[in-house]
Amino acid sequence: MFKKKNIITVQHPESVHHKNGMIGSWTDWKLTEAGIQQAENIAANLKSEFQDTNFSLYASPLSRTRETAEIIGKKINIIPQFTTALKERYLGKAVGQSVLWLKENIEKEELTVYDKCFSDAESRFDVWQRMWTFYESIVDSAEDNIIIVSHGDSLSVFNVMWLGLNVEMLNTIDLYGVSGGVSFLQQTVHGKRIIKKMSDTSYQMINAQKLL
Repeated sequence: MFKKKNIITVQHPESVHHKNGMIGSWTDWKLTEAGIQQAENIAANLKSEFQDTNFSLYASPLSRTRETAEIIGKKINIIPQFTTALKERYLGKAVGQSVLWLKENIEKEELTVYDKCFSDAESRFDVWQRMWTFYESIVDSAEDNIIIVSHGDSLSVFNVMWLGLNVEMLNTIDLYGVSGGVSFLQQTVHGKRIIKKMSDTSYQMINAQKLL
């Protein structure tokens, strides 16, 4: 018998780097004013939908995810736990540069999960490795309901983990969300892993009518 578990993942909403053409990665961009409002709406909608549910809350420590998690935590009355395991993929010398600079200076095209766009960057396999211990800890924990606030590339890796697929499946599939998207993952008592809802952006709108 498995433990029933519900995980809600939140991809941080609009950040400054979404507007200025710069690389996200480990550059510590903050949310825009619109992103802050989107985070407030996500928090309000989650509180409304899960009024009687106690959650644990984990997040990447980068400013844009920290701000999102703190807004959610304040609304549902829980203190976020921050872990570097949930940080976005490190892009080495591209950190602090523009997207255009990356395209013009990329050292290697990323054709497999092991490839690195720059020699000092992380591959997606590296992200998998640093996230794996955290992933195992929450899957095996006594926590029934968990919220995770992270980044697009990192959550795409997490989704593949959740479905029990191996890391090399990232060579042929992707499970990307979008900015501000909220996903619902569930494990049944029989151990079946489900993605019930994928990157639902309606949570960014206050009093949103949820998609079924």
